[in-house]
Amino acid sequence: MAFFGTNGVRGIANDYITPQLAVDVAKSLGTYMGSKGTIAIGRDTRMSGEMLKSAAIAGALSAGLTVIDLGTAPVPAVQYYVRDHADAGIMITASHNPREYNGIKLIAGDGSEFSREGESEVEKIYYSKQFASANWDRTGDLRTANDANEYYIQGVIDHVDAENIRGKRLKVVADTGCGAGSVTLPFMLQRLGCEVITINAQLDGTFPWRNPEPTPDVLTELAEIVRITGADMGVAQDGDADRAVFVDENGDFIDEEVLLAMMAKYILSLEKGVIVTPVSSSQRMADIAKEAGVELIWTAVGSINVARKMMETDAVFGGEGNGGLIFPKHQYCRDGGMACAKLLEIIAAGTTLSEFAKSVPLYFNSKTKTVCEDLKDTMERVTATVLEGTEKVDTTDGVKIWYDDGWVLIRPSGTEPIVRIFAESKTKASAEELMLEGLELVEKCK
Repeated sequence: MAFFGTNGVRGIANDYITPQLAVDVAKSLGTYMGSKGTIAIGRDTRMSGEMLKSAAIAGALSAGLTVIDLGTAPVPAVQYYVRDHADAGIMITASHNPREYNGIKLIAGDGSEFSREGESEVEKIYYSKQFASANWDRTGDLRTANDANEYYIQGVIDHVDAENIRGKRLKVVADTGCGAGSVTLPFMLQRLGCEVITINAQLDGTFPWRNPEPTPDVLTELAEIVRITGADMGVAQDGDADRAVFVDENGDFIDEEVLLAMMAKYILSLEKGVIVTPVSSSQRMADIAKEAGVELIWTAVGSINVARKMMETDAVFGGEGNGGLIFPKHQYCRDGGMACAKLLEIIAAGTTLSEFAKSVPLYFNSKTKTVCEDLKDTMERVTATVLEGTEKVDTTDGVKIWYDDGWVLIRPSGTEPIVRIFAESKTKASAEELMLEGLELVEKCK
């Protein structure tokens, strides 16, 4: 299995993700960069963050790189800073994983996530242990930048209709989950003229109130405060703030697939162009692209795949159905702060979030998973069986089968011996039926 997973390397802190591992990853990056250039390093709020950041800094300096320490910052803030001020970056984060985890994510010089090819090269160096080691008088310089978060906040504000948002004096409840968004989101909202009510906005790597993953079941407090205070919306971020989820003015959670479609519809109302999303996303995106008369491109699952395809095609918008939205005019990465600012722009233009959510097509989803010891063989059998039929099939990532009334996606897990089955249709019963058909197919092909 690859060292770098879907989004960096992750594991239990000080068990798998050790200081030595952080040193060696940074040395590998420095070797890959030819022992020259500048990298920026940031961290989220996890307890082990300072330990791992210090280790990564040491490794990068040992390889001869100049290092800029950005301290605690959201992933999109580090990416925005890297794009304009460094040649690469390292983020110490485990994103939405539970408190005991941490991880290391590499950032390319253009601020996007490191390419799969680049990760592969760094991985080879990591396993070979053939690290570049700078001479005693060539070890790198260490600098500290205290303005990365401010630079990012201003960048977001510059890419929305700030004047109109400020004029509406919107009320927002923000749950930053004690994560890295705590140092940016409340201040950005304040600068946009909002009345801000914060919860879980202290920096606390023990995540005392909720896990970093902002799922509906842990956001009941956020929803209740929105209702009690009559706020215009509520927003919650994950641990490193590259994703955000929302509740509307009634305190109702906005499904992430609906959110993705809402934002696609809004962006296409301002500017026509290609939109990009993974094959796991809702049919809503295809409907909205068709309605706007633009091309929709499906990619393999993973924000890096979406962002790279957006760069290739000069897309106007892209994202995943997990709260990870990408606004290319700002930067080519998932950005929870930018997503929040854009929703404020929608509200300020004169519609409530509940009204806007109703304007996108309605679909129902069903999903399950099944344990499978031989993923490769099973998926080959599934693919061969499906391709023998007459259905419309997409094998970009797993096997996606299109039907007149919906679709089913069969994908192997990248981290465990499991095959996941997702289905979507216009009715709940049909979605359930398609999911069961997909499950039956996998069981036959094991």
